[in-house]
Amino acid sequence: MHANPPGPQPLEPRQPTSSSVPEPGRRRITAEILIVLGLSLGQSAVYAAVDLIDKLTQAPLASQTTRLNPVLDDRQYFDLTYQLLSIFFALVPVVLVLFLLTEPGKSAFRRLGFTFTNPKVDFGLGLGLAAVIGVGTLGVYAAGRALGLTTAIVPTALDTYWWTLPVLVLSAVRHAVLEEVIVVGYLFERLGHLRWSVPAIIVVSALIRGSYHLYQGFGPFIGNVVMGLIFGYAYTRTKRVMPLVVAHALLDIAGFVGFALFGPAIGIGS
Repeated sequence: MHANPPGPQPLEPRQPTSSSVPEPGRRRITAEILIVLGLSLGQSAVYAAVDLIDKLTQAPLASQTTRLNPVLDDRQYFDLTYQLLSIFFALVPVVLVLFLLTEPGKSAFRRLGFTFTNPKVDFGLGLGLAAVIGVGTLGVYAAGRALGLTTAIVPTALDTYWWTLPVLVLSAVRHAVLEEVIVVGYLFERLGHLRWSVPAIIVVSALIRGSYHLYQGFGPFIGNVVMGLIFGYAYTRTKRVMPLVVAHALLDIAGFVGFALFGPAIGIGS
């Protein structure tokens, strides 16, 4: 926690006057948001929705399987190459938003709290969020499977090579950085600049987070919306995206690596 003033402080989003953000500027920011989302998670949301419709028109969701981290090539080192390229290019939109948010004398990393300058908050809150969301995720998944609203999820379908676990860790970090920097840090900054209310920003951010998980079924959509509400509120209290990145990375590492090591033995994905 911060030493002075004590405790996390509420987020005070930008509330510029209408004269400070003229209509051309508002249109430009809106266009920028749509472009960023179209290149990243908004695009994923569209594909996820179409994929869900495709699944629903084939068979009941409960009878279908969703495989995360699939094999990209039958040959080991080409598979590794494609995996690393996928991770690298998925992070390009993060570089883009950091570039867009950088202003003279003002680092985008510090602006979003995407630094390790406050390890007590970053790791303490990150661990706490991971524990709460992790337990909730298992409950939502079990309920979704029981109600037939969720596909069977296989967290990794990679073959077992010497590089499998490191790539799964990198994949988890990729998802954490991409989602938290864009759907929380970037959106909160830009929508705040457009004078959206904090509750509205939290809800929209959470709905976007849920939408790009629709390909897994309705259960993961609901679970990720709840996760987005919790993460969005946490961001308003800390003004830091790093605790969310830590929490998200821990959740995905546990899911990806845990499944790779123990999944078949405990029946996850069935």
